Amino acid sequence: MYAVIQTGGKQYKVTSGDVLRVEKLEAEAGKTIQLGEVIAIGEGASLTFGNPLIKGAVVSAEVVAQEKNEKIIVFKKRRRQNSRRKNGHRQNVTVLKITGITGGKAA
Repeated sequence: MYAVIQTGGKQYKVTSGDVLRVEKLEAEAGKTIQLGEVIAIGEGASLTFGNPLIKGAVVSAEVVAQEKNEKIIVFKKRRRQNSRRKNGHRQNVTVLKITGITGGKAA
């Protein structure tokens, strides 16, 4: 069984045991959190979609670590004006391990 969850403005298809990197969540490593914004749940013919969310559906996840993503380089240049700017950015992320999916009714 899989679920489609929404967190940090993005949607993720998850199954039990998956490890994923999401936008930073306020939780310490080792804690268990509940992700309640479940958009779809099930598998095959028993797939249930919410409108927009499924009421009572919860995905449990364990926080593995709080990390930073790879550095990206932001380079801006205006040609023929001797104008260049180079910046780097590392986004804060939370590494989650999905421990369970519990279903609910479509709202």
